[in-house]
Amino acid sequence: MDATYIEYDFVVEPRDPATEIIVAELGSRGFESFVENESGVTAYIQKQDWKDNLLEDIHILNTPEFSITYSKQEVKQTNWNKEWEKNFQPIEVDGKVSIRAPFHQDVALPYTIVIEPKMSFGTGHHETTYMMIQHLLAIDIKNKSVLDMGCGTGILAIFSEMRGAANIDAIDIDTWCYENSLENVQKNGCENIKVYEGDATLLGEKKYDLIIANINRNILLNDMKTYTNCLNDKGDLLLSGFYEEDILLINEEVSKYGLSLCETIKKNKWVALRYQK
Repeated sequence: MDATYIEYDFVVEPRDPATEIIVAELGSRGFESFVENESGVTAYIQKQDWKDNLLEDIHILNTPEFSITYSKQEVKQTNWNKEWEKNFQPIEVDGKVSIRAPFHQDVALPYTIVIEPKMSFGTGHHETTYMMIQHLLAIDIKNKSVLDMGCGTGILAIFSEMRGAANIDAIDIDTWCYENSLENVQKNGCENIKVYEGDATLLGEKKYDLIIANINRNILLNDMKTYTNCLNDKGDLLLSGFYEEDILLINEEVSKYGLSLCETIKKNKWVALRYQK
């Protein structure tokens, strides 16, 4: 039986960067697919996951910086791939990394990541993913062990292997993200990535030289002790998925475990932080 979805159509003024913020916020609340358009963005969530108060605590919907209105309706499952093909455009990061879908032409850059976007978060378009790739370009991860927590499409795990990482675990709690990551790992010919469905409880006593966590602030704060316990001495922790105003809160939590902030990247109010143990 085809799934029933609740479709939200957001009309946003000004459109940028509000639509990207909306996508990130909704993605952390169970929305599975997003189609950007000239007036804003359309978002989809399965009816079984929808609640009356779902949008109550999404700050941007009530901020005076943007005018945001929305309507909602029930719809049957859509052909998501066709929607993505109409709206998903390839991007480049710092003239070194090309991120494209299988239906885009290749570009001659040092790194090319092929992502079948479907309903998973992590196509490189959002500031947080973009900045994480910038961090991965700047640090040496050759032969290192890596954890990509909340992997989405698997894009950061895939790029870690391209940058020379030896052993990579990619974990996401969402079944669709897990399956999409497996697909993208195969599309990019990766051999050193293991994909798991679950959360931080899967980590146990594992240890990593680099941990990447591009997740919303509350999950980061809740799981920070687990991440830091799994990080080897002198290892790097890359965090994103939150705004500039959250840096102090994140710093306070990370500092409890003896890590120091090494580098901050900012883009349209979003930040990506690099810590070292």
